[in-house]
Amino acid sequence: MPSALLSLASLVLALLFLVGCGEDLGAGAGGGEAAAVAVGTAHPAGDGLRSTAPGGEPGPSAATGQPGPATIADEPGSPALAGESDSGTAAGEPGLRTRTGESSRPDAVRGLYLNAWVSGSSRRVDELLGIARRTEINTFVIDVKDATGYVSYPTEVAFAREVGADGQLRIRNVRRLLERLEEEGIHPIARIVVFKDHLLAGSRPAHAIQDSTGASWVDGNGEVWVNPYDRAVWAYNVALAREAVELGFREIQWDYVRFPDRPRSEMEGVVFPGQEGRTRSEAIREFLLWSRSELADLGVPVTADVFGMSTSARNDVGIGQRWEDMIDAVDIILPMIYPSHYWRGSFGIEAPNAHPYEVIGTALRHALRRTEGVENPARIVPWLQDFTLGQPRYEAAEVRAQILATHDAGIDEWILWNASGRYTEEALEPVGGWPGGQEPYIRLAGVVRPAAERFQTAESVPVDEPVGLRETPGQDGPQDGHEPQDPQDH
Repeated sequence: MPSALLSLASLVLALLFLVGCGEDLGAGAGGGEAAAVAVGTAHPAGDGLRSTAPGGEPGPSAATGQPGPATIADEPGSPALAGESDSGTAAGEPGLRTRTGESSRPDAVRGLYLNAWVSGSSRRVDELLGIARRTEINTFVIDVKDATGYVSYPTEVAFAREVGADGQLRIRNVRRLLERLEEEGIHPIARIVVFKDHLLAGSRPAHAIQDSTGASWVDGNGEVWVNPYDRAVWAYNVALAREAVELGFREIQWDYVRFPDRPRSEMEGVVFPGQEGRTRSEAIREFLLWSRSELADLGVPVTADVFGMSTSARNDVGIGQRWEDMIDAVDIILPMIYPSHYWRGSFGIEAPNAHPYEVIGTALRHALRRTEGVENPARIVPWLQDFTLGQPRYEAAEVRAQILATHDAGIDEWILWNASGRYTEEALEPVGGWPGGQEPYIRLAGVVRPAAERFQTAESVPVDEPVGLRETPGQDGPQDGHEPQDPQDH
């Protein structure tokens, strides 16, 4: 009898241990923590995704896997972009459910970025939900496909599985994650990196930017990029976006919707199949317009991240991002106007990183001025800096300065970027307002001062000074305006 009781007790302890191990929603926590992930888990076929090939012809159906009248990839052996799963249900992932059009976007988005590792950790999500409960935060931007090319959760899009994009599942139960955000009143935005896709470019060289020999072009950082003129690449990303919305994401955010920002000498001899005389900015505009049209039936905003420099530069910044060509091609445009990414002397400011209030205000005034007179322009929602890159260290005074500069420019919406998902809560307005009604101190004119002094103290800077972006060693320029990802994302 004692032996039997001991066996029973051991079984109970084992079950409790397994339950404890199953706490995390996903593969592991962000911030550099190691993660063990389930690889190759397939998502069951739901009602089916259906894409339309560029040009208006029906594309492959997820339910059947059969191509429509116009196949989006013409080379022999090209896979359908979506197809019925041939394996079982992923753990914790019942079939897709359609949830389009069920909730509205906040009147004013106040958001945080969560990389996929953070989004897959219940502990980290709890921490960030706690910040949202206590402050003005109402939105999370979550990686669906990051710059590695991996899709964060089990996907039904067959092409993603065929190129190995399901090889690192960072969010095992995305449905439960989205349900939690809905319960908390958090607006979930799906971030999808488009033209920096190592997996696709590496496994399908026909879709990559090519060198003069026809091989995949490799940039100075040893990276390969997919071809922004390639309409099969467009359709692949739209298929992922459609799936994300059907899962419950309420907004699609395109990132790296651009050409590589490499020196002109490095790109000599580069070939873009399908270019057909179009400029880079024309290619980006066409993709944005087509993707918005393809996703219009879902009733969610389609948005794009752009270099901060694009608000002020008169050309396409060498990457196809010309403000006037993009501002009416999406529903929302998100310039990444991080003070640390501007060259010394930009906007007439000797040290832009030490003047967050002035840099953000000037960049947004440029953007608003260039948007005047445009029919049906996108809403402007800036990405703001909550990370340190150079001096001074970015803390509450520097982050709040950017938020107030945004508000003072007449824009009520913003999203904070920190690659590790660690944010400065002291910079965020608490629920119920600031204690005593006093805004915190901010960095103004290079020093920390009471926020109320900004109307008397803010430096007067010329708004037509030339601007530039700082290149950080080891990065592809300013990382599309974003600080580098966690080590798992490289």
